[in-house]
Amino acid sequence: MYGDFIYSEDVRPVKSAGSHRLEKGFKTFIIAAAAILILELIWLFAVAPCMPLSKIDVMTFPGMDRAAVIAAAGIGERSSFVSVNPREAEKALGELYAVESARVTKRFPNTVKIVLVPRSAVAVSLTLQDGRLVPVYFDRHGLVFKVGGMDGGEVPPPSLPLISGLVFAPPVLGTRLPAIFGTFLAGLQSIGDSAPELLGAISEIRINRKPFDGFDLVLYPVHSPVRIRLESDLNEETLRDVMLMLDVFASKNFDIEEIDFRAETASYKIKEASSG
Repeated sequence: MYGDFIYSEDVRPVKSAGSHRLEKGFKTFIIAAAAILILELIWLFAVAPCMPLSKIDVMTFPGMDRAAVIAAAGIGERSSFVSVNPREAEKALGELYAVESARVTKRFPNTVKIVLVPRSAVAVSLTLQDGRLVPVYFDRHGLVFKVGGMDGGEVPPPSLPLISGLVFAPPVLGTRLPAIFGTFLAGLQSIGDSAPELLGAISEIRINRKPFDGFDLVLYPVHSPVRIRLESDLNEETLRDVMLMLDVFASKNFDIEEIDFRAETASYKIKEASSG
């Protein structure tokens, strides 16, 4: 009465030829994209860092040539991101007398940046070189980091106090003043930072070494013939007292030869009248 009915649970869709080609093309694209990505990663992380640097940024200062900085850092034409050691480069640059500090950083994959901070002079002295007097610049640590004129000139900047009474044995460059001058130099820097006009009112500061140990100071003001004697610990308060006393004596027309601030109470010496 009824025809035979055959039932089967294994019913599978039949893919069309177009769908098969689309799936095969998508797989090919995925494989190609993965291969390109792998090649780019190999280039980025394995090849590029080993190639010569493509960029070296140098932030330097007048008198310190860019090429000289790169050479001092140990970076050559074939140096790569991998071969550059920032800490060793900073140490090498820090040995340059004119450099206060150096910072070397790397930016992946092939860039190096160098930032230099110059030493700052707190005072200048003079020394005899090749038969002529040349300026000697030293920093707050007492390190002589430059001999000769700044920026090609031979005249020291007027803002720097002139220190006399120091003796420099050759080679002068790189000489470090004895530790006993540490407090004096710190005082100069402090006054220069807070009240540079006070130092500008002094034409010369002479170091007067004591017979056995230590030293005191003799100051020569710019607008007064009066000598000022001080202890070695120069500071802003004492220097202001000096200027105030000079103004008082000048207003009263006192003919003063010297003022001595080394004792607790300042004393002064009047010029002797010349005979004849």
